[in-house]
Amino acid sequence: MQNNALGPAHVLVVDDDPTVAEVVAGYLHRAGHDVGRAADGPSALAHFARRRPDLVVLDLMLPGMDGFEVCRRMREQGGPVPVIMLTARGDEEDRVLGLETGADDYVTKPFSPRELVLRVESVLRRARVAVPAPGASPAADVLRTATLTLDPTARRATREGAELALTLREFDLLAFFLRHPGRAFSREELMSEVWGWDFGDLSTVTVHVRRLRSKIEPDPAHPSLIQTVWGVGYRMSGPEPAEPSAPEPSSQGAAGHE
Repeated sequence: MQNNALGPAHVLVVDDDPTVAEVVAGYLHRAGHDVGRAADGPSALAHFARRRPDLVVLDLMLPGMDGFEVCRRMREQGGPVPVIMLTARGDEEDRVLGLETGADDYVTKPFSPRELVLRVESVLRRARVAVPAPGASPAADVLRTATLTLDPTARRATREGAELALTLREFDLLAFFLRHPGRAFSREELMSEVWGWDFGDLSTVTVHVRRLRSKIEPDPAHPSLIQTVWGVGYRMSGPEPAEPSAPEPSSQGAAGHE
């Protein structure tokens, strides 16, 4: 990012279309980023192993090994590196699968390169480790429940002492819920507050809530921590009286059923 005090980010662009890859890389380079390129899955994974990027822009439709598999293998190799998927498909099922694979965001082709750069910088800002104010005690910012501990500065979360493998968005979503226990938020509010988007596919929120529940709930099928508030959205259990929780709706058509 231009004039970023923490330095430029190394962004890996994975796309088999040389024109798209060149345009995306050019815009990211002009925005102040160091850009690497790969045209297929094996090349992307080799680059990832050789030099771990700060963020990956990953095309879904790649020859031989699709973006879903590349994302899975990157997660296995290197943990929660932010991933923005590019897809020419309009099928919601593909977008949901990308999010469930671990992507933090997606952009549908054709897209504005400037919009993609804004998405990249939004994700990178949230991925940067927060620096405590001088004299501040890092422990004061740690968020806790009976079973969960989340340290925003170290970007580390644990459940009953065991570290949680959370993606960037899952971490931010959990931190937001923990900061506002007992309050119900609509998916539009969560998208604005956690994703920083004024508009978008609300199934993005649904998928991330489901993934987060699978990692923090004793029984994800009957969530007790992140509760569904029918007709509203979601709420983290807290000091306010809680309504009975309900099972999560399926991803198909989820954007219109809550």
